[in-house]
Amino acid sequence: MTNVTMTVNGKSVSGNVEGRTLLSSFLRDDLRLTGTHVGCDTSQCGACVVHVDGLSVKACTMLAAEADGAEVKTIEGMANADGSLSVIQQAFQDHHGLQCGFCTPGMVMTAAALLKENPKPSETEVRDYLEGNICRCTGYHNIVKAIMAASGQDVSAIAAE
Repeated sequence: MTNVTMTVNGKSVSGNVEGRTLLSSFLRDDLRLTGTHVGCDTSQCGACVVHVDGLSVKACTMLAAEADGAEVKTIEGMANADGSLSVIQQAFQDHHGLQCGFCTPGMVMTAAALLKENPKPSETEVRDYLEGNICRCTGYHNIVKAIMAASGQDVSAIAAE
């Protein structure tokens, strides 16, 4: 067993983990932060995306021990300090960027990384950036629209699908 300490959503946390424990398992099982979903365990679906030291990471492919000493942000840390939805989360709600919701945490975390890197992405840039995230329900149209709306762009001319 290895002791790991990291800051998760602004709070210092510690735990003993086996060397093979994935970050996604540590977050979900040990810390009970179940918003980080695991859909494939192979890095294909993107439902487990979190930010580690400011970078998007698929938590199902990173060992918890690799995050020792890191700053980790999960979907639970995306809300505003008063508990209200972040701009990105609100845009997903306003523009129907979710259906079953399983992929949504990973999509929101990926969107946050994109908007940090590129504050006003084009539709093509959004679609390209989401390449590592799979949604089986929405067809991506409203997800893309939500991300563009979160960036402050006028999406009124984009038809709903």
